[in-house]
Formats: sequence, C-alpha cells, structure tokens
Amino acid sequence: MRNTKLNRVVGLLSVTAVLFVATSWNSPIAAAADDSKLLKTAFQPPKSESGISGSATKQLSAPREELVFSAPPRGTLAEETAAYQPVVDYLSQVIGKKIIYKHSDNWLSYSKGMTEGEYDIVFDGPAFNGWRMERLNHTPLVKLPEEFVFVVVTRADDTRYKTVKDLAGRQICAHAPPNLGTLTLLSQFDNPMRQPNIVNTKGWDNNYKALIAGQCVATILPIKNLQKMDGAKHLTRTLYTHKAMPNQAFSVGPRIPANLHAKIAQGLLSAEGKQATAKLRAAYAGKDFVFADRGEYAGLGSLLKTSLYYE
Repeated sequence: MRNTKLNRVVGLLSVTAVLFVATSWNSPIAAAADDSKLLKTAFQPPKSESGISGSATKQLSAPREELVFSAPPRGTLAEETAAYQPVVDYLSQVIGKKIIYKHSDNWLSYSKGMTEGEYDIVFDGPAFNGWRMERLNHTPLVKLPEEFVFVVVTRADDTRYKTVKDLAGRQICAHAPPNLGTLTLLSQFDNPMRQPNIVNTKGWDNNYKALIAGQCVATILPIKNLQKMDGAKHLTRTLYTHKAMPNQAFSVGPRIPANLHAKIAQGLLSAEGKQATAKLRAAYAGKDFVFADRGEYAGLGSLLKTSLYYE
C-alpha cells in the first residue's frame, strides 16, 4: 500500500516538473534569451577592406550639396572661425563646391561627428588621421612639417623608476586624452587596469612645473619643449622616448573625388593657400605646409583604441 502511494507521489512530481520546464521555456525570460541568440546572428552587410560595412561605405561616398570641414576643439567659436573660415572659403573656390565649417566645443561631440563620417575635410593630429584612413577611407594631403617626438620624464633626483612600465598606478601630470602625448604614454600599457593615473594638467609648461614641484612622479612632453624648459638645468631624467610621428594634417574623405585631391593639396601649398592658412599656421610657428604621405599615418589610429567612439 505504501509503495502504491509512493509511486503516485513520484508520478505527480514528474508530471509537475515536465509542466514547469515547458512553461519556463515558453516564458518571456526564456524567449528573450532565445531572441538574444538571434540578435547575435542577425544579418550584417559585408565589410570592405577598411572595416566599414558596405552600406556605410556607400553613405560616406554619397554626394552632398555642401561639404563639411571640422577640426578639434582648441579654442572659442570666434577664435576657431577666424582661423578656419578663410581656409574653408578658399577651398570652396578651389573645388567649385561650397564647404561649411562645423565647430565643436568639446571632444565628445567632435569625436562622435568624426566616427559617424560627418566630416569631409579635417585638420587634426596623426592618430585621428590614421584612424580615418583605416575606418573612413580618408586620405591625408598636406601636413605641418615638423615631426612629433614625445618623451616621458621624471625628476632627476627620483631614482625609484627605471622604465616607463614602472609608472603603472602612479600620478602622471598630463593633458587629458585624447591629447597625442597622453595617448603615446598610455599606449605603453596593454592592461587598462595597470595604467598611470592621469592628473589633468593643461599646458606643456604647466606639466613640467607640476613635475618639478612634486605634484606628480612623471610627465610627458614634446622633446623640443623639454629642451627649452629644462635646458642646462638637468632637473629631469628621461624614462622613455616615443618614435617620431608626422605632424597634424588635412585629410579628405570619400565624398571628395580622387581627381580633386591633388588640386586641394596644391592649392593649400600655393601663394593663395598660404594666405588663406596664415592665421592657422601662425598658431604653429607659421611654417608652411608640405605634402603628406599615407604611409606616415598608417597604424597610428591604434593610439585611440581605448578612447570613446574609436573602438
């Protein structure tokens, strides 16, 4: 009798378990989990060699009534317009199509616009040029002549640090990313959890002064700035020298036909182009632009790998 009752109880439990599993599988949670698998395998357009999807490539090369020029947020709207509007007006005449200047007042909006392919002509640093080459089919045309060489230094009397790797977890006076100097420093640390702590300090001279004052254990500077500020004082010791990189450049995107590239480059190097870029060049010692080479910027986009929007 007891065995009969026990068998009935076991049977009821088995049926209940089956019903529970069936109900759970058809529940919203189970359905959502199943849908998530479908989302992961959803159709994506084929990607080009540059890593851009086929549909995105078509969108980037689709013609516009007006082309868009932009540059990093380094000054007020009035200051930046004074420097860039003459360039925009001149290039509009060169290619016979209206170009407008789009000002960004912060790095997030500038980066978002860039990574979405909003800009057709851009003037900025080598990491951005390298990224656009690889991701947006941009072509660098002309650049400022001098190379960038950055050095990581500590105080000469601080012997605790032997290599740049020793700075992991330490206070470093530097500009906030995506400043090129800071990007080169961070590129030496593969593990994001084992990086220096950046103490945001604006201005190369302020970075140097903060280091000497003991507000941080190291800083990164352009080598020419270090030579000018430290000179014969010998108050610093170099831990790391980054390889030379090309300077800031003008690049053009796929909405501008290839047959106009040489025309734009030659225009910027001409007497009229020098006049149009006079205020811009004055901010960089007034030196004339020179032709840029794609190979110089290849691979430099990787410096932005940990920056928002550039993954």
